Amino acid sequence: MPRTSRIATTALIGGGATVSGFYGFLIGEAILARKAIGVTDDRPPSPDGLYGDDLPGAPIRVLVIGDSAAVGYGTDRADATPPAMLGIGLAHVMDAPVEIRSRAVVGAKTSDLAEQIDSVDGWEPHVAVIVVGTNDVTHRVSPRTSAEQLGDVVRRLVASDCAVVVGTTPDLGSIRPIMQPLRIVARQISRDLARRQTIAVVEAGGRAVSLADLLGDLFTENRDVMFGADRFHPSETGYANMVSVLVPAVTASLRQRAWSSAYADLVSPQPPRDLMSVRDAAAEASQHAGTQVVQDGGHGGGRWATVLRRRRAG
Repeated sequence: MPRTSRIATTALIGGGATVSGFYGFLIGEAILARKAIGVTDDRPPSPDGLYGDDLPGAPIRVLVIGDSAAVGYGTDRADATPPAMLGIGLAHVMDAPVEIRSRAVVGAKTSDLAEQIDSVDGWEPHVAVIVVGTNDVTHRVSPRTSAEQLGDVVRRLVASDCAVVVGTTPDLGSIRPIMQPLRIVARQISRDLARRQTIAVVEAGGRAVSLADLLGDLFTENRDVMFGADRFHPSETGYANMVSVLVPAVTASLRQRAWSSAYADLVSPQPPRDLMSVRDAAAEASQHAGTQVVQDGGHGGGRWATVLRRRRAG
């Protein structure tokens, strides 16, 4: 174990005075990190609208909710935001027009998602895309509480016949403005939350996509390109790479939704080969960016999941 990690671990499990002192130190580190990251009231233009309007068929309705990563914080053009990129990508892949409505809010926590859904009451999306969790970590919301709240949101959407795709919490240990040993603690908490989110989402009937290190080594090795000016939020290129792992999951969810509706009575009674428990699948996904985890399709009372791993180039 690296020396810094040993120090953090010893402090976390040591005596009361040590824990108290270390907690105060972490608060100080967090304040410095917030100052280094900075905050601005600037928001990108709204991405709401119809994409692929020259394509045939009724529009696929997509609701985007969550936090700054879902908003596209730091971008200055509507078409550079994740919701717009989703609209463009889905229209191309599905060969159909896509209507996007984004209700994501910078600084939002999981507890804010219900209000975001309420804001489109009467508009019935075919699929909802959720990216949330970072602010739960930075505001010290219990991972258990956060995951339970997310599960409730997914169940609500699924009950309204809306497919759900969730990009789980990124690994905050890769954020440079967060100094050691706070970065170690942030990594542990964010990975724990991502694992719990995956379990909650899959058990509620949604599809979870691991963002892990925001696509792992790709972000770490190309930090100057993938991160924006604040070194915390992704750049336009970084957002594009995030969307690149969300589009296949949204596409699969939409096709599964259509297939299940048309052929519900023909679902095979045999479980797929690549099957593992939801908890084991969540643990694996938390270590591998781009991994999708989806419920087995009803077998075993929702305790089983299929893992779809992202293929690496080369």
